[in-house]
Amino acid sequence: MLTSEENDLLCRVEGDAPMGQLMRRHWQPVCLIEEVSEPDGAPVKARLFGENLVVFRDSDGQVGVMDEFCPHRRASLVYGRNEEGGLRCLYHGWKMDVKGNVVEMASEPASSGMAEKVKHKAYPVKEWGGFVWAYMGPKEDVPEFVPPPWAPTEDTRVSIAKVLLPCNWAQILEGAIDSAHSSSLHSSDMVPARVDGAKATSSLWLRPSTDKAPRLQVQKGQYGFRYAALRRPIHNASANDYVRSTVFVAPATALIPPNNLYNVANVNVPMDDTNTAFYFLAWGHPAQTPETETWRKFLRQTVGIDVDAEYRPLRNQDNRFWQDRQAMKAGNFTGITGFPNQDVAMWVTMGPIANRSDERLGASDLAIVEFRRQMLDAVKDFQSSGRAIGTGEMRIPSSICAYQAIVPKTTDWREFTAHPVWQGDNLPELEPSYSVKA
Repeated sequence: MLTSEENDLLCRVEGDAPMGQLMRRHWQPVCLIEEVSEPDGAPVKARLFGENLVVFRDSDGQVGVMDEFCPHRRASLVYGRNEEGGLRCLYHGWKMDVKGNVVEMASEPASSGMAEKVKHKAYPVKEWGGFVWAYMGPKEDVPEFVPPPWAPTEDTRVSIAKVLLPCNWAQILEGAIDSAHSSSLHSSDMVPARVDGAKATSSLWLRPSTDKAPRLQVQKGQYGFRYAALRRPIHNASANDYVRSTVFVAPATALIPPNNLYNVANVNVPMDDTNTAFYFLAWGHPAQTPETETWRKFLRQTVGIDVDAEYRPLRNQDNRFWQDRQAMKAGNFTGITGFPNQDVAMWVTMGPIANRSDERLGASDLAIVEFRRQMLDAVKDFQSSGRAIGTGEMRIPSSICAYQAIVPKTTDWREFTAHPVWQGDNLPELEPSYSVKA
């Protein structure tokens, strides 16, 4: 339970809000590379921390991320002409390159020298892991881009489902690190089975436990924390625990326990106080990690079917998230197709910013409590020292990863040797878990 003041400190990211300023000290995903794949293609609108941006790829293939509004009269550059090495405003023909240099002022005489005196706001950019990244912190102190733990190398396949959600980033992140809910909310998609670990089939994720009340233990780190949800396995529960270890990577990433074929992660980027770009990732070896369209179909996040062209979900509160009550009567727990959509229904119905002063937390909420405590401490430390959690020497070590395994009770989960899933069996063809009519 948080006070309203603590809740605001945790959640709000716009303008000078301390949490938003802390997050700006991290390289942030702005959009998908696929959205700006074409040189001189249509510019794309993005929004981070309450700031409207335009993203475009110029004639030479370089990507620019800059203030959406032209420095002249503040018309939107999203509608501009992307041509000959720059983005030209339709209003008076001013043209900016990817660095924010004004390279042409059609409405001004060349002799005025005005172009040399104007600099448009543009951010440093990096393309990696399927994303266009930008650094939106102080321009005099731009850190080196370090690959995230879910895209450690260029040959890692990263498949991404993107959804823009009308709620605050923190309630989404709390959902991603909450292991206890999966045994209920996702019980029709993550099914108990007599297997030796989490398995991916064509339509389900199998797990070797029926235990819905895990015991949680936390290990803190400078990067965030990791925790274990310990459950009774179906087989030999007297000697073993089924461990699902999730990693919170500050400020807003979760490394989720993998299955036998590929790894899973969740990245949340605050658009503003009450809207978030939610990214759900499958990553790993190209031979067994599903391709992007297959991944989106499996999750029910296909563009044009489940989300619109701007990645806004077609399932919403007005249409009850396309919940099928007949499927519920037939045995499906939620009646909502695609387990991320089940999460979305929970997050969105909490309201634009969840009221944490009215909650009643229990033992299964240990990770939630730790997240709030750590991030509130981190933002206060940032206010006093300027240090941002998870940056520089506080980055997550390469040895830390999410994992799931059946482990002897005599083995401490913290000492268990784990590696990201990389190469194993062949990937089955993924398909949605069941069908409902829209």
